[in-house]
Amino acid sequence: MPGLRTLALTVAVRGGAKWETEATSGWSHCLEHLVFKGAGDMGAREIVERIEAEGGSLNASTGYERTSFEVRALHGSLPLAMQVVSDLVFRPTLDPAEIEREKDVVAQEIAEAFDTPDDHVFEMAQTRAFEGQPLGRPILGSVKSLKPITRAAIGDWRARLYSPDRMVVAVSGAVDETELLALAERWFGAETATPAEAPDAPRFTGGAAALTRRIEQANIVFQLPAPSATDPAYAATRLMTEILGGGMASRLFQSAREERGLAYAIDAYHEPYEDAGLLGIYAGAAADRAVELARVCAAELKALAETGPTAAELSRAKAVLNAGLWMSDESPAARAGRAAAQVLIFGALIPSQTMSERTLAQTVDTVRTAAAASLAAGRCATAVLGPKAAAPAGAAFHEALFG
Repeated sequence: MPGLRTLALTVAVRGGAKWETEATSGWSHCLEHLVFKGAGDMGAREIVERIEAEGGSLNASTGYERTSFEVRALHGSLPLAMQVVSDLVFRPTLDPAEIEREKDVVAQEIAEAFDTPDDHVFEMAQTRAFEGQPLGRPILGSVKSLKPITRAAIGDWRARLYSPDRMVVAVSGAVDETELLALAERWFGAETATPAEAPDAPRFTGGAAALTRRIEQANIVFQLPAPSATDPAYAATRLMTEILGGGMASRLFQSAREERGLAYAIDAYHEPYEDAGLLGIYAGAAADRAVELARVCAAELKALAETGPTAAELSRAKAVLNAGLWMSDESPAARAGRAAAQVLIFGALIPSQTMSERTLAQTVDTVRTAAAASLAAGRCATAVLGPKAAAPAGAAFHEALFG
């Protein structure tokens, strides 16, 4: 992009926790940690020092379907960024002593997630939404599943997970295309692929989870099946989610928080995977208001499914999503990350104009249909964490929706 002084590199792999078995749960996340302990001719400290010496930043993340390595830097830093990330994914040291040390670090991370109610409640809901499947296990894994990791085992896992045939190199910002292609060929073109069979498509099972803790507030998550990233109903579902609980003007914020004072925090979200999706509601509330809150959430969902949004709600949601799309285009990091995800999922880039047009083309009826589709299966996943008085909220939500 002409005139820019910064660039963003994203190297994304189509692989993560969804590719794991119960025995290897958490290995993808642990591997992402381990590669930063040494790679190529660099030790742990030198990896970050090389990037930061040129004013850049380096980060990585592991999800269910993708593992991503990201560098943000100034113009002229692309050769270094490509070399460092290539070493991380293809030539990590995987020192046995570091492996044992990192197991302890991840164990602390697992404990921290358990001790953080508004993190753990999402794990509880996810476990019920996709029970007995990779999508239903925590990305962090467990102390038990991480224990068998050895240098040889995690090395084999790296070769399968970080296979170049499921890898995308995306760069946005102050970058020359000719230079990018040459660097991509040099640092990523000669690696040998290790094909892996794609995991089975997930099935939304539904169910209820409740955990009593002596804390002041109840943390509540309700989830229903929703379209995947490739589903034609994706755009309508995004708008429906925005109308339901996307901001301060949303139905849930206004009805549950502003009008009734039932929650101090409430929002809705759409989590699209390649071949499944979730419509979720999160709320933090006083325990003695949790059941009433659950019924209000169900009522707003049913209202959207039965009559759809008003014209004003739809117009406002379109404006919010459309503005967010074009604003993200001004961030090289957002553009690179989006491009990598699109190529992995669709095999090609989707122009921002096309995404905008799909959003603006939705109608009251398509949004209503999207809401109704989430209720059609008659299943939901609920999780309630907090004082005992809040525990019935999950059953109240299910009963209010499905009778």
